Amino acid sequence: MSEGGALLNEPARTETKAKSGLWRLVPIGVILAGLALSYAFGLQDYLSLSYLSDSRAALKAYVGENYLLSAAMFIAVYIAAVAFSLPAATILTVFGGFLFGWLAGGMMVVVAATIGACILFLAARSAFGGFLRDKVGGRAAALAEGFKKDAFSYLLVLRLAPVFPFFFVNIAPALFDVTLRTFAAATFLGIIPGTFAYAFLGQGVDSVLDAAQKSGKQASLSDLVTPQISLAFAALACVAAIPIIIKKLRKPPAGEV
Repeated sequence: MSEGGALLNEPARTETKAKSGLWRLVPIGVILAGLALSYAFGLQDYLSLSYLSDSRAALKAYVGENYLLSAAMFIAVYIAAVAFSLPAATILTVFGGFLFGWLAGGMMVVVAATIGACILFLAARSAFGGFLRDKVGGRAAALAEGFKKDAFSYLLVLRLAPVFPFFFVNIAPALFDVTLRTFAAATFLGIIPGTFAYAFLGQGVDSVLDAAQKSGKQASLSDLVTPQISLAFAALACVAAIPIIIKKLRKPPAGEV
């Protein structure tokens, strides 16, 4: 092809690249639109302990009469809540334990939360994948590379000890070029202890809600979470961090083979 022909095709290539870049933003745009619509319609009001307190008898009755449909609806709502980054994962896990029992509810939550997290992860990776690797240097680049090498262990620690918001841990790995398989596996395994702990709390939430009503106050998550559970999460995170620490300690000095 002549030089003139190449110059004529350059605008077409630029336009194609721009369109491709815009399509990469579509998934994250859908996520943001879903989040905005959720708040616009006040869906967050239905994902609270106060709503559970006011509607628990009706919800329990509906689940008893329509168990399979209720389970499917619960899983769908949980997936959407996680994918749209609604701050309701813990409350919904309590709902699951209350409505379906700690075992069945916990299993539903683990599956739904993993699916929802993967959807958000893929949307973020589509829009921003490779950003840190390509745009930054120094410590941030070193962190990105280290996260990529030990992604499973890093993610497992973050999942076991919920120090950061759930949605943040869903998005951040996409910026560090983590694979979907690694993300899904670490998410699935890492959320199991916390999920079943909160589902178990949900199974006994009736007494907490009754006590709150008698005292004339609204129940909150702090009424459910005990210091022992918090310490258990911290201990699990420490155990998960041991392989990372050992690997760092055994790393040979610079220049040594």
